[in-house]
Amino acid sequence: MIVPIAFLLLAAAETSAPDPAVIDEQELQQLLTVRRLFVDRFSGGETASQMRDMILSSLQNTKLFVVTENADKADAFLRGSAEDLVFTDEHTASDSIHVQANLAKGSVSSYSGRTSGRDEANRSQGVDFGDTESSHSLERRHEAVAAVRVVNKDGDVIWSTTQESMGGKFRGSSADVADKITKKLVQDYDPARKLK
Repeated sequence: MIVPIAFLLLAAAETSAPDPAVIDEQELQQLLTVRRLFVDRFSGGETASQMRDMILSSLQNTKLFVVTENADKADAFLRGSAEDLVFTDEHTASDSIHVQANLAKGSVSSYSGRTSGRDEANRSQGVDFGDTESSHSLERRHEAVAAVRVVNKDGDVIWSTTQESMGGKFRGSSADVADKITKKLVQDYDPARKLK
């Protein structure tokens, strides 16, 4: 029996492609092996180092890992990029209303012939009213974004997330992003504990 090559290639691809659920489970189990985490320098603008410090502090408070400043002693590394952008949000609005009313009355009659003609004049009245209101405002805003990943010593990414924030009522945008990253890591770490 001759088996077509395309069929063999398809069967090989199906058996060699790992199941995404298995990969996720393996990554979660690797996350459990991390005891010491080194937070590497972030790429990005001037605010990247400040965001790194906020994330480092937030991670330290979780007590999931020992956060170390010595890369040689780390089991894994947190790497990524961050930016806290300042921009001006501009709003312009304009409302206008215009009312116009006219009343006209008139008739014209004329007589032709040797006698003089008679014409009546037209009469008109009008009302015109208009109002325009406009507003313009400028608001200074912050938007922070960070994309981070936990990488094991072999260079494999075992966890990642991207978070962004415009800030909160009582928290700046960078602090809010650092908090969101930490909450996401804790949220993903808990199912890994259940796999043990």
